[in-house]
Amino acid sequence: MRYQIDHQTIYTYSQSVVLQPHLLRLRPRSNGWQVLHNFALEVTPQPTGIAEIIDLDGNCCIQIWFTEPTEKLVIGVTSEVETLQDNPFNYLPEPWARQLPINYPSFLLEQLQPYLQYYGSHHDPVLIQFSQEILQEVEGNISYFLSILNQRIYQECEYCLRENGEPWPGGITWSQKRGSCRDFSLLFMDVCRLVGLATRFVSGYQEGDEEQENRELHGWVEVYIPGGGWRGYDPTLGLAVSDRHIALVASGFPAYRAPIEGNIVPILRGGDSPPGVKLESRLSLKKLP
Repeated sequence: MRYQIDHQTIYTYSQSVVLQPHLLRLRPRSNGWQVLHNFALEVTPQPTGIAEIIDLDGNCCIQIWFTEPTEKLVIGVTSEVETLQDNPFNYLPEPWARQLPINYPSFLLEQLQPYLQYYGSHHDPVLIQFSQEILQEVEGNISYFLSILNQRIYQECEYCLRENGEPWPGGITWSQKRGSCRDFSLLFMDVCRLVGLATRFVSGYQEGDEEQENRELHGWVEVYIPGGGWRGYDPTLGLAVSDRHIALVASGFPAYRAPIEGNIVPILRGGDSPPGVKLESRLSLKKLP
């Protein structure tokens, strides 16, 4: 599949501000799963400097910085991406990585530690029970475990749009049976980590309905399967990720997947209150011939 993506984010401030350095996570991946053919970035006001960096997770990010005050920040990206993998199950897992629990080799276990740590402050008994129910149902089979977990969240939880805020704790999402894509993703991640499967959060785009007018960034999960590498699961849609998802970045910590990260310093005069901000996002995704 080949896609053109136009994504614009607009911040309008109620008074002049100084923009501190911003980090953009808006460049699509380019690897064996998808190829980035064209990419263009347009920022208003014109940044004083632009730098491309590779972060700790291997994501290609863009750092921008400014010197002049402004009342508006506009960040627009245009990407042309070709997705290549139509079969998400085309891999051969290691023989020792087909049943839970996995007995990881020590070198691999050490590397996977950031992706195995439970995200919450403590192990939620609600999620422990949920994970054990599925584990017993599939008799430890990893492939079945991931498939059943994906379907249970998709079928039993109601989707709700939450434009801002951190993901809800997994136990809250599962107890309420509702959430956004990032809430479902964190729930999926935590359940996997409870049984010893390494996971990370992915931010990107999804094809969806070509006729829909209002689109949003999407979030899903990648699970590390020895022999198969990182494999995507989308509990919001109940899908194993293939060529209809376009990944931007991935991280073991959901906070590091934000598309735009940065702060402002208000230019306050006597009696001024802190500035308000209006956020607008415009996203277009088209399938190319």
